[in-house]
Amino acid sequence: MLTVFLQMLSLLLMIGTGCLMTRKGMLDEHTSGQVSKMVVNVFNPLLFFSSAANAVGSIALDTMLQISLIAVGMFVFFIIAGMILTPFFDKDADQRKIYQMMFVFSNLGFIGIPVVNSILGSEYVVYVTEFLVVYNIFFYTYGITVMDGSFSLSSLKTMVNPGMVCSVLAMAVILLGIQVPEFIKTAATYLGNAASPLALVLVGFSLMHADIKSILKETRLYLFSLIKLLILPLLMLPVLRMVTDDAAVISVCMVMFGMPVGNMILMLGNERGIDGTTCGAAIILSTVLCVFTVPVILLAVG
Repeated sequence: MLTVFLQMLSLLLMIGTGCLMTRKGMLDEHTSGQVSKMVVNVFNPLLFFSSAANAVGSIALDTMLQISLIAVGMFVFFIIAGMILTPFFDKDADQRKIYQMMFVFSNLGFIGIPVVNSILGSEYVVYVTEFLVVYNIFFYTYGITVMDGSFSLSSLKTMVNPGMVCSVLAMAVILLGIQVPEFIKTAATYLGNAASPLALVLVGFSLMHADIKSILKETRLYLFSLIKLLILPLLMLPVLRMVTDDAAVISVCMVMFGMPVGNMILMLGNERGIDGTTCGAAIILSTVLCVFTVPVILLAVG
């Protein structure tokens, strides 16, 4: 547990570096926006691809299928839990939509990848890729339906993005056993390695622009974070153990179960004119708290 906690502290130090860079004027709205685009559209996708390219021949196909099914099960469980618990957190119709989304959609990319990469190793990032493919499918179908009250085929167009394309390519590389040329793997690996620290630096930028005092006063968000980051993941652990006895698979899946609230919810809410104050506060608070909850989750895994 101490080892995991120290690894999480190293991630917190990277977030702190982002805070310091923001204070020193190295990061502003424009710069962070451009870096965010690079992480989402270039570095993260290449991390998926390089992880898969380096793992060819080392991951069984039945394991890949198993993780995909676990990912689907995770989202279904969180959807049901959100439907049950959301009414207790807010009475406003729009804010209920936000809470429902916050229960379901976690920060599997920006935070999940650095955590898995740092604690378990880069070879397991390919597992995260499967979660992200399933995430995209649920977000652009179920998520859009929740926010709009109806489903539109036009929303599916946004599923075609660099992250999704590289995720599918990564899956193809693994499933077909494609040997990627060494010079391509080297370039993709070096570029992909930039994803984790840059993503955490951007979290630090967001933290510096948050109203920390207001966030700390939101007692319901502490309860929400406790349920989201700890209680729900631990409830899923016994079921996960019945599905697989692979320690690495269990560890990666449990990390995915315990990730903080994702940024995409805030962006989607802003597009639809929904007040994002609560969502923004939940993103910051749950991201900081996961530094302490992830070690507890992995301790439970054993």
